[in-house]
Amino acid sequence: MRRLVLLLSSLLLAAPAVAQPPPDTLGAVRARGQLSCGVSTGVVGLSQPDARGEWRGLDADFCRAVAAAVLGDGAKVRFVPTTPQTRFTALQSGEVDLLSRNTTWSFARDVPIGLAFVGVIMHDGQGFITRRDLNLADARGLDGATICLQPGTTTELNLADWARSNNVRFTPVVIENFQEVTQAFFSGRCDAYTTDRSGLASIRAGQGPRANDYVILPDTIGAEPLGPLVRKGDWRWFDIARWTLNALVAAEEHGVTAVNVEDRARSDASPEVQRLLGRAGEFGRALGLDDAWAANAIRAVGNYGEVWQRNLAPIGLERGRDRLARDGGLMWSPPFR
Repeated sequence: MRRLVLLLSSLLLAAPAVAQPPPDTLGAVRARGQLSCGVSTGVVGLSQPDARGEWRGLDADFCRAVAAAVLGDGAKVRFVPTTPQTRFTALQSGEVDLLSRNTTWSFARDVPIGLAFVGVIMHDGQGFITRRDLNLADARGLDGATICLQPGTTTELNLADWARSNNVRFTPVVIENFQEVTQAFFSGRCDAYTTDRSGLASIRAGQGPRANDYVILPDTIGAEPLGPLVRKGDWRWFDIARWTLNALVAAEEHGVTAVNVEDRARSDASPEVQRLLGRAGEFGRALGLDDAWAANAIRAVGNYGEVWQRNLAPIGLERGRDRLARDGGLMWSPPFR
C-alpha cells in the first residue's frame, strides 16, 4: 500500500499543470455593464477630471470609445486614477480592464510583464520646461541644475542616458505624485522639470496668466510613443482595443465625424466606409460585438482629429507627427477589409 501511495504521488507531481483559461475581459465588462479604465492622476489634455468631476482628455476619450464599442454607451466607464508605480499592477491584477494613461511603449513594458500595447495613440517625446528668466537656449544649459521628475518612468531612464551622453551634471528631485512634482517645480524647488512634451504643454497651460513665465526648451531627448495597454492572453479583447483605435483614425481619414456618422452609414457609397460603419462585412461578429461597434465609438467621441482638437489643441500642442500619414504625419489605419 505504501508503494502504491508513493507511486500515485509521483505521478501527480509529474503530471503537467492544467492550463488556465485565458481571461474573458469582454464577458466581464458586459456582465458588469461598465468598463474599468485606468487613467493618470491628472494631466490636462490627456486625462483629468474637470470642475464637475468629468474625466476629459485624449486618454479618457479612448476609454469612452472602447466602452461605446463594447456596451453601446461611452458613458459606461469607471475611471481609475493610477500612478506610474501602480498602473501596471492595476491592469495585471484585473482591477482595470484597460490602461489608457500616457504610457510609453517600450521593450521592457511590452515583453516581460504580461501586458500588450494595442497601438500608438500619440507620438510624444521627452522635453524640459524651465523658467524663462534663466535664458537657456537648450537643455545643455542645465548643467549643474536641479531637475524634478517622477520615479518609475522612462523619463528617469532617458534623463540619465542623455546626461551621461552630454556630460551634463544635475541633481534629481524625485517625487512620485504628478501634482506634487509639478508644484515643486512651479514653487521654485527645481530649475527644470522633465517629462513628455505633452505633459509639459499641459502644466504650462495650467498656469494661466503666468504661462509665459515658463518656456519649453527645444530639445527632445527620447522618443515616447504613448499607447493603451491590455493583458496578454485575452486576444479578443486586444483586438477590440486595437481596432477601436484604428477606427478613430480611419474615421478621420474618410471624413466621418461624430455629427455625420449616421448619414454616412446610410448614404456613403464607399465600400471602406460601409465596412467601417458596419453596413457591410461582419467585422463586429469577428470581434464578438455588434456590427455598429465602430460607429458607436465614433458617435461617442468623434474621429481621432476631433479628439485631438477638443483636448490637445486648447493647450497649444501641435499635432506634428500625430497628423495623418497623408498630411506628413505617422497616424494611419490598416484597411477595414
